[in-house]
Amino acid sequence: MSHGLVIGKFYPPHAGHLALVRAALARCDRVTVQVLGSSRESLTPELRASWLRAELPGAHVVAGRDDAPVDYASEHAWDAHLSVIRGLLDAPVDVVLTSDGYGAELARRLGATWVQVDPGRRGTPVSGSAVRADPGRFWWALPATVRAWFVRRVVVLGAESTGTTTLAEDLTAHFGLPAVAEFGREWSRVRPGGFTAPWHTAEFDLVAREQARREDDAAAATPVPLLVCDTDVLATTVWHERYVGHPSPSVVGLAAERVPDLYLLTGDEIPFVQDGLRDGEHLRHAMQDRFREVLAAQPAPWVELRGSRPERLERALALVEPLLTSPRELADPLEERNGDLVDVGDLRDSVA
Repeated sequence: MSHGLVIGKFYPPHAGHLALVRAALARCDRVTVQVLGSSRESLTPELRASWLRAELPGAHVVAGRDDAPVDYASEHAWDAHLSVIRGLLDAPVDVVLTSDGYGAELARRLGATWVQVDPGRRGTPVSGSAVRADPGRFWWALPATVRAWFVRRVVVLGAESTGTTTLAEDLTAHFGLPAVAEFGREWSRVRPGGFTAPWHTAEFDLVAREQARREDDAAAATPVPLLVCDTDVLATTVWHERYVGHPSPSVVGLAAERVPDLYLLTGDEIPFVQDGLRDGEHLRHAMQDRFREVLAAQPAPWVELRGSRPERLERALALVEPLLTSPRELADPLEERNGDLVDVGDLRDSVA
């Protein structure tokens, strides 16, 4: 078998999809994987294709838009789907691999052989609709890149000596999460010229991108769909203003691409503690006011936490725990069949 074909919506990709494609790779000299997404779905087909490429470097993964209804009894529907499928092929296929029975007819229409892999998904009991409904339950079945998308992200930030690291560490320990430490403090200790030398925009670009990288790595590795970060790129925009004197377009732009689910601002009512890397208590309240202004101007919800360490943690848990039990939403892919709206998850989940 020289050229195999696997099609599906991969909404999102999961272990069942990977097992199917790997079975194709074991049987065929070449495998084309087509990600067919509708305009109603929340994730673009190209994003899903990029996730598959990261997991399946041996496959040729392409993406296309397919808004035709799923109706296996309709010649018109078959013609519409096949128009998309053939348009994405760069060569004829010899074999079509699916888990479900629709593959027999698809293979016949393409002049290919049908190979059924894991019928009924007994070997890999997972489906796209099940993942969308409860990603935490099927966390084991999601590739790292898909996990990172589903993670609900909480960022703890605030002015100097307001307990941000303490609260972030307490939340991380409570939920058993990987730590996302503040890179800016590490850089302050090793930067050329020491902490008191003039700061430059390039340094804040470095800090922002390294902070983002750490966050993304932790999101891919977390054992549950939750991450707590000690600062983020938005906080870096505030510190750039403080040390350079004006906003950084590059850092502000990166922050706009990385909006978390919740910000927790630690209050400045607690005693100031000098650790050798802080400007001094006289700047703390002004910086806290600036954090409030910046948070008020961005789209994520935010709450300022004050009080003792146990009081802050208790209130933070009340805010964070609902995120863990509320999956990131994906639109149900509804399509029309014989005049009725149907959940494509009941039909096209069977398409790999």
